[in-house]
Amino acid sequence: MMIQTSRFGAVDIEADDILLFPKGLLGFEDCRHWVLLADETNEALGWLQNISRPDLAFAVVSPRRYVPGYEIRVPRTELLQLQLAAIDQAYVLTLVSSHDGELTTNLKAPLLINLDRRLGRQLVCTDDQPMQFRLATSLPSQLRKSA
Repeated sequence: MMIQTSRFGAVDIEADDILLFPKGLLGFEDCRHWVLLADETNEALGWLQNISRPDLAFAVVSPRRYVPGYEIRVPRTELLQLQLAAIDQAYVLTLVSSHDGELTTNLKAPLLINLDRRLGRQLVCTDDQPMQFRLATSLPSQLRKSA
């Protein structure tokens, strides 16, 4: 199926590529269907693209790439909706944003994804994690490739 995006143009995806976030993302609770897109020039960066809103795409990274010991603490009841067979099956991503020309990632509210079930959830950690962990000093270049 073809989806339209304002950032990447038309992107061809399979139905199996779609991730369901039953509660949406913080601030975007009505946006429940997403797809992960890879960055054409930066393998560390991906994009979480909403399939019904072409204008809505968030840069994402694996936090462990930048914080090797990164662990999250959330109540087990929060994880039940992901239908994980084991907690270590959760794929963890964090949202990237720009603040004063620097890239930061939000370690406080990671995205947890069960790739087998295509289910995702954004959670707020109960431990002390920064909302703006500094990643770099410049913005990434043009992005455009389906994962």
